[in-house]
Amino acid sequence: MIAHPMPRTGPARGLGLPDDVRDWRKRWLVVSGFPARLAEAVVADPGFDLHALLQLVDQGCAPELAVRILAPMPEREALR
Repeated sequence: MIAHPMPRTGPARGLGLPDDVRDWRKRWLVVSGFPARLAEAVVADPGFDLHALLQLVDQGCAPELAVRILAPMPEREALR
């Protein structure tokens, strides 16, 4: 298991994230095994809880499945 030292915060909600925050989030995801395209899609939606995604991946969950599990509610409804 890989420990990711990250601050404990909830989902980053709002109109958008500053570019430096988006870049930081994408770097963490790619380093943690997320394909670059998936990481970009996740950072485009500030409703994702990055800490929770990385916890699932650390526990052996595939990045794609972790994203589906933790998809913000509008995404979950669209998948039905």
